[in-house]
Amino acid sequence: MSKEVILELKDVHTHFFTEKGEVPAVNGVRLSVCKGEVVGIVGESGCGKSVTSLSIMQLIPSPPGKIVSGDIYFKGENIVSASPKRMKQIRGNEIAMIFQEPMTSLDPLFTIGNQMIEAIRLHEKISKKEARNKAITLLELVGIPRANAIVASYPHQLSGGMRQRVMIAMAMACEPDLLIADEPTTALDVTIQAQILDLMRQLNQEKQTAILFITHDLGVVAEICDRVAVMYAGQIIEEGTTREILKYPNHPYTKGLIRSLPNVKKTEQQLYSIPGTVPKPQKEKIGCRFAPRCEWAFAPCFQANPPLYELENNRTSRCFLHEKEA
Repeated sequence: MSKEVILELKDVHTHFFTEKGEVPAVNGVRLSVCKGEVVGIVGESGCGKSVTSLSIMQLIPSPPGKIVSGDIYFKGENIVSASPKRMKQIRGNEIAMIFQEPMTSLDPLFTIGNQMIEAIRLHEKISKKEARNKAITLLELVGIPRANAIVASYPHQLSGGMRQRVMIAMAMACEPDLLIADEPTTALDVTIQAQILDLMRQLNQEKQTAILFITHDLGVVAEICDRVAVMYAGQIIEEGTTREILKYPNHPYTKGLIRSLPNVKKTEQQLYSIPGTVPKPQKEKIGCRFAPRCEWAFAPCFQANPPLYELENNRTSRCFLHEKEA
């Protein structure tokens, strides 16, 4: 696999400024994605996964949101300081995004064909007829039957799985270097979910497209990701290869996530759940964010936020236990 870095996040902080004060949704995220690599970001709802993806795309609603510090490098260019005109060139063309709910991403007033043609012609200087033919080819490529008829359909006339395929087809239109998929299989049945994952894997292997895959489903992570970053309360708390993370988790939170998975070999079992809930984002937070829910927490955990410790096999983990063990 090529080690050319396509995307690099360096200490990114994204905050929201509300009537109740400043809310740090993303708090010092460091992450890189190489060409042809599939990197997963996993964690509970509210941990900052989607805000991280929107920060990369420069789609944080402002006000109230803002990237307050840090850098985001895409192919060596710092896009945090990029102009709106430059970001318009990058979005859809070099970085594409598949959103969690395709019904809210597709305009209900326009046909699938109209929306795809507009997206294609925005980045390619081709005629409307050529763009329509390309749209039909892309729909066929993602396994949509009767693509000729589907281009004349409206979003509400398609099923959830079909709408998600349309979103993937639109994302593939300009053969982006990076594809961000924000929970693209949520609310889809298992069969459609498998087909969507196959499509994305095919895109990754044939076009060497780097994929940042955001999900809370560890089964999906095991299926498609090369590397995994576990997020908690706006921070990445563990990172490593998919096999290492799922087989030998280091951070107590990651261990809890994996313990909560049902065992298919047991017919009767009581499912484990991590006690407590994800803390609300706060401007000033003393100590490890997971400490109140952690069964291994000790004094230092409540006094300072642990750094990311470098472990064997290019792994990192944000936990004072590594210092204690050493």
